[in-house]
Amino acid sequence: MRFKTYSLIKQVQTICCNHYRSYSVFSVHKILTNKRNVARFPLKLSSIVCVYSSDNKKFINLEKRAEVLKDAFEQRREQIKDTEQRIRQKGVELVRDIKQQKEVTEQKLKVKKEHLIKDILETKAKVREKFEEVAEKENVFTVPNILCMTRIVMSPYIGYLILQDNYNFALGLLVFAGVTDLLDGWIARNWKGQSTKMGSFLDPMADKVLIATLFITLTWQELIPLALTLLIVGRDAALVVAGFVIRYMSLPPPRTLSRYFDVTHATAQLAPTFISKVNTAVQLLLVGTTLASPVFGYVDHPALQALCGITAASTVVSAVSYLISKDTYKILKKKT
Repeated sequence: MRFKTYSLIKQVQTICCNHYRSYSVFSVHKILTNKRNVARFPLKLSSIVCVYSSDNKKFINLEKRAEVLKDAFEQRREQIKDTEQRIRQKGVELVRDIKQQKEVTEQKLKVKKEHLIKDILETKAKVREKFEEVAEKENVFTVPNILCMTRIVMSPYIGYLILQDNYNFALGLLVFAGVTDLLDGWIARNWKGQSTKMGSFLDPMADKVLIATLFITLTWQELIPLALTLLIVGRDAALVVAGFVIRYMSLPPPRTLSRYFDVTHATAQLAPTFISKVNTAVQLLLVGTTLASPVFGYVDHPALQALCGITAASTVVSAVSYLISKDTYKILKKKT
């Protein structure tokens, strides 16, 4: 009997647990007042109601807990949303800060770049000034230098007169050129400030240009042997090339064309040998007497042929003297 009663209670309890929202006490009362159940289970309604009421309290507690959990979940979700919003704001602020920092860095780099370029330009200018100070500057517009340039400019015209068989005028200009040669040397030695390092190059160059012009034109007129002219012109050309090489060697870096051809920068000084000076005098004597021979009528005179031999010998000896001498040029250094 007890077992059956217990089974009925479990049945009612199961129905209430599974469908507590749909069944009420009256539904349970209906089950219990069924004639079959009354005959089988003589139970009182009050007992069943107590059982149901106890289970119903548990359901109410579960609902309350579910509501609490739901509220906690909603709060948690709101917190997550707030956290996401803060993270998003932090991200925006971080991106903004990175952009600002980038702009500041770019501005600083730009300023540093400008300062660096300015420093490089200033350093370059200072270095250039230092290099300029290595080579001594001098005044090249002196009377001896002007006389030398006059001979150089006048040489082609003298050659033109010889080719036109105007020997009288050509001889007069040659005499004038000889006088200027003597005069510029005397002024450079006796007048202060008239001697220049550039003049040491310019004076022999003027002599070489004049002599080469006279030898070539007189050879064209068949007054001087071709072999002698080739010997003299070849030797003078070698000296001119050597002068350009010495200029390049003596010029301190940077070796630019503007500085190379800047005649105000004296970097070396030539010192012709004694034999070279004698050879120059012999050459001038030969071209002078040969140019005068048509004027005074002694063309092909034996004395001229002998003078040609002497000139050839002195030319060879002077060329050898330049090769063996150690004092033919001197590289200038800045005075400290």
